Amino acid sequence: MTPQRRPFLSRTSAFPDDADSPVRVLEECLAEIGRRETEVGAFTVIDEAGARQAAAASAARWRAGTPLSPVDGMPVGVKDMIDTADLVTGMGSPLFDGHRPRFDAASVQGLREAGAVILGKTVTTEFASTAPRGTRNPWDPARTPGGSSSGSAAAVGCGMLCGALGTQVVGSILRPSGFCGAYGFKPSVGAINRGGSLDFLSQSVTGTIAASLADAWAMARAVADRVGGDPGCPGLVGPPTLPPAHAPMQLAVLRTAGWPLVPAGARASLDAALERLRAAGVRILLPEDSAMLAALETATQDAMAITMGINAWEWRWPLGSFVARDAAALSPSSRERHARALAMTQAEYAALLERRAAARAVYAALAGGVDAVIGVTAPGAAPRGLDSTGNPICVVPGSMLGAPGVSLPVLEDEGLPLGLQVLGFPQRDSELFAVARWIDDVLNG
Repeated sequence: MTPQRRPFLSRTSAFPDDADSPVRVLEECLAEIGRRETEVGAFTVIDEAGARQAAAASAARWRAGTPLSPVDGMPVGVKDMIDTADLVTGMGSPLFDGHRPRFDAASVQGLREAGAVILGKTVTTEFASTAPRGTRNPWDPARTPGGSSSGSAAAVGCGMLCGALGTQVVGSILRPSGFCGAYGFKPSVGAINRGGSLDFLSQSVTGTIAASLADAWAMARAVADRVGGDPGCPGLVGPPTLPPAHAPMQLAVLRTAGWPLVPAGARASLDAALERLRAAGVRILLPEDSAMLAALETATQDAMAITMGINAWEWRWPLGSFVARDAAALSPSSRERHARALAMTQAEYAALLERRAAARAVYAALAGGVDAVIGVTAPGAAPRGLDSTGNPICVVPGSMLGAPGVSLPVLEDEGLPLGLQVLGFPQRDSELFAVARWIDDVLNG
């Protein structure tokens, strides 16, 4: 059976007269969980009773004409890196087995205040990093769903949830969204409040994975409208529902250092999409056509090395404390990251930050000439096996640049989903969605 996403906002117009309801949407999600969860393994915990109670309260608000937000009643999951006061937050590590936070994270608080239905916690790799925790791709259980937001992408990709929270510092939202056939949104750095999540790295963001572009935007805006962005940041702004489509004049293709790894099937799918965009009147800019785009390609060639170096230094805490408590409870990759951090100097970290800042300056120079930057979310379909979450080389440049990005499920490879990555410019997330909506309409039309 081909997995089916379960959009939410497209159904809410029928809620006031009870022709449809949040209760019905939730029961559909629970039925899909009953069919698929044993095979997929997307959840660490499911709060069926609490979700039913919240959905019933939401249905009453819709009937009374007093919904709290566009996502009132939406069944959502919370990545298990993000604190929930009523559910265990395990962070993919035995060090946090049974850990019960006393308070909700900011993003969870925002969703609850917006009326969303928290259905459960979704599987994360260890500390949202490298070591996978067993979730399978709903399109092919022999393959990875990607990571680190593994459970969120898998659950949304097969209709067990309408939406879910994810986090990204390298490729943890856009890559699994692409692998699982979901829509992913990685906002500008600082756009959504990360309080209450062990997600403190300087490139980290909290974002959304959803069954539609409209759902992804509405979830993110509902959170930002209630808890803002990171301290000192204005937070995500824009309309509460999906911005109107905006036809781009020019889109730039960023091939990234991962381009030589992209197989023929994925290249053909991307080429076909580019031809449809050209036919719709968009100019497609390639590096050979633009000195600025070529400079960006050069500036992002080492994005993986720069990012991993920055991340290693920034993991000195709390990883050092974890090692002191119980090093044997950590994966080999976490112990290796700790060793690398100890071998680094503060001066080396500062030099990496300077290289990142230089790349961001190159990217900023493109802002006046193109509407968005596009590419693939991964070098091909989700890899077979569960020992890795796949190569993030195609999406790490956007993370290093601090740019907002979305993954549109419009490409394929080996008959499996592959995302089209659309990058915007920092603090212009609403403009990105307007362009992405137009692209999605053209390629899905």
